[in-house]
Amino acid sequence: MAEAAGRIAATGRRKTSVARVQLHPGSGRLTVNGRSVESYFPRHSHQQMVMQPFEATEGVGRFDVAASICGGGPSGQAGALRHGIARALEKFDANLRTTLKRAGYLTRDARKKERKKYGQRGARARYQFSKR
Repeated sequence: MAEAAGRIAATGRRKTSVARVQLHPGSGRLTVNGRSVESYFPRHSHQQMVMQPFEATEGVGRFDVAASICGGGPSGQAGALRHGIARALEKFDANLRTTLKRAGYLTRDARKKERKKYGQRGARARYQFSKR
């Protein structure tokens, strides 16, 4: 299901972050919101997380990625970008699905912060009860 000019578009999500990913054959350049991955994600663990789908499918250096991410924090955004890259790779080659699925990159991590309830201090924490 390749789109115009060999570009594949996919959406990745985690927590409250959404990453729109465009993947096309190239030299391995990754840009996030117009910046390089190294400057957007200064933490090395987040950079590794983003590269995991490529390492699992031996696709390092074969694709250029242009992504726009909004919402959430750095960890959620890195997870959303990983999810989006994995979904785009699956669209590019359906044979990669089993590899990506076994590694857990196609599964959306749906854990979100639980909302605060009225009459309480937090999502689960309550105000201290005093009988007298």
